[in-house]
Amino acid sequence: MKYLLLAPELFESEGGITRILRLYLKALCENAGSRDDVQFISLNDSMVDTSVAKRFSTDRLVAWKACRRSKLQFILSAFKRGLSSNKIVCGHIGQLPVAWAISLIRPRMSYYLVAHGIEVWRPFSMLEKAALRRAKCILCVSDYTRGQVLEHCPMPKETTAVLYNALDPTLQTSPARPPDPDSYVILTVSRLSLSDSYKGIEHLIAAMPEVRKSIPGARLRVVGRGDGLNKLQGKAHKLDMPGAVEFAGFRSDAELAQDFALCRVFALPSQGEGFGLVYLEAMAHGRPCIGARSGGVPEVISPDSGLLVEYGDVPAIAAAILQAFSRQWEMSAIIERVRHFSYSNFKKRFIALLNS
Repeated sequence: MKYLLLAPELFESEGGITRILRLYLKALCENAGSRDDVQFISLNDSMVDTSVAKRFSTDRLVAWKACRRSKLQFILSAFKRGLSSNKIVCGHIGQLPVAWAISLIRPRMSYYLVAHGIEVWRPFSMLEKAALRRAKCILCVSDYTRGQVLEHCPMPKETTAVLYNALDPTLQTSPARPPDPDSYVILTVSRLSLSDSYKGIEHLIAAMPEVRKSIPGARLRVVGRGDGLNKLQGKAHKLDMPGAVEFAGFRSDAELAQDFALCRVFALPSQGEGFGLVYLEAMAHGRPCIGARSGGVPEVISPDSGLLVEYGDVPAIAAAILQAFSRQWEMSAIIERVRHFSYSNFKKRFIALLNS
């Protein structure tokens, strides 16, 4: 059996899609038998660090191609390797038409799509619909995303399946410990791009005056970078509340683990999360999460692991933060919620769907 993973990128950045596609690669390699081969083609990666790739693969990974953002090179490489593959996993709908075209030449080849979220919450082109309907299975990261796919491209429901994302087992997390009772830090982690305004960071900043009325020492720590940073800093400056909001910029995984350990609550009241891996990272440290009642987030944050608010409702966000600060959370229940989204559960279901 020959498996091919097509990905927008795997190692160039640390976004949620990148992280989960590494786990797809890891699962493919670990499932491959002694006579099976696994390959991947990445559109945006400029190079592949072999030491990093080894963390997410085995000796069954026999070849790969980093296309340095060249769409032509990606298409040519996909056809070259895809025509000799038995199964292709498309890591993004942007790669789906390529797999569809390959299947027209090699009908016995099966292909699958990972549907992450906002990229499939929209009307599809005729080409995309044709490619979706020919797919062996569309692997949706939440039931909400599954519903969106079926709404915009009617097809038999059994062509789709919910395959929840998982926490990266290679991610280093310090042992969960209770937060400092005198610390009132709200942590948020996100891309700070102008195109990602749906993440709700502005709403968190706007909630800080109300939070500080009750807890003067409360502060919001914003981790991330992007072209929307200056705008967010301007919003924070207008509060005229020194120390209420701090921008930490990019943080490595090890540094981010420290941030999770030092915060009291994690908050990302986003409207566009198909799943939200970062909630699992916070929960792995025993920290409750605040999210928006939108997208796939309600399928991740349970009543024992956090609170949900309506997207954009600043007073509700402030109230949720204060409630999260005052509530005695059971860290064991929060961590148990993470186990529901373990890599072993993810791998078992993925392989079952791949072999069905």
